[in-house]
Amino acid sequence: MTTAVVLMAYGSPDRLEDVPAYYADIRGGRAVRPELLDDLVARYRALGIGRDPVSPLNAVTEATRARLEEATGVPVFTGMRHWEPRIGEAVERALAGGATTLVGLVLAPHWSSLSIAKYRRLFDDAVAGRADTRFVERWGDDPGLHEVLADRLERVLRPESHVVFTAHSLPARIVADGDPYRDELLATSAAVAGRAGVRDWSFSFQSESATGEPWLGPDILDHLGALAAAGVRDVVVCPVGFVSDHLEIRWDIDVEAVERARELGLALRRIEMPNADPAFVDVLAGLVRRAAAVPSAG
Repeated sequence: MTTAVVLMAYGSPDRLEDVPAYYADIRGGRAVRPELLDDLVARYRALGIGRDPVSPLNAVTEATRARLEEATGVPVFTGMRHWEPRIGEAVERALAGGATTLVGLVLAPHWSSLSIAKYRRLFDDAVAGRADTRFVERWGDDPGLHEVLADRLERVLRPESHVVFTAHSLPARIVADGDPYRDELLATSAAVAGRAGVRDWSFSFQSESATGEPWLGPDILDHLGALAAAGVRDVVVCPVGFVSDHLEIRWDIDVEAVERARELGLALRRIEMPNADPAFVDVLAGLVRRAAAVPSAG
């Protein structure tokens, strides 16, 4: 058995001129509202300050890939859901290299029908039965992940801190469908808080998209208002649903949430994201080793 890993991430444009094509890919053929595209371009421009790349996500993913390959001793290929290289391209490269077993791992710890399930369909469709596959469905319950996040949390805590765990919001209809996304996020948050000795914490969602339907809440900007009204003055944000620096961190937290906190008289800071830190890569390596040893149920 020759094993390779397909490491999957959302993807991000490298240049401002790529943003329209990237957004169109996310929309999947649905009409793109010009004002929403203009807003997205403006955010990337503000973060990139006119330089390329406009987002660190692709570079972080590549660094993670290289370190994971070194840690596991097996080839690791990056595949993006909405940018280059695509998941299908990563699969083809792995198969061309002689892999007979492919481990699929998404850089997102919590399962949802609107996230991990979509990655898996792309992965399985690309493999098309040409290799044995092992897919890591979820890993928000991994003790190593809890330790990595708790360590980062402890570095920025103060005695008066209130911790807000966050994750990307999704349409609220998934709850009625029995999607475990929210429950998995709360379980991870509780585990990290317990490991870090944090009792004063809450959870909110962020990065809601303008789709015209209800999304999971509360949104962090509203939640900060409620915390301020309750007398909280010091907030630490722990984006438990994310593992890398990208637009949802650099803009939604570092710009929008910070500005809202300033308006409310709150001190706000966040943990450092795991990115390609060796301790975090060790967590991923453990996931790969366990998955490679056990056939997928899917």
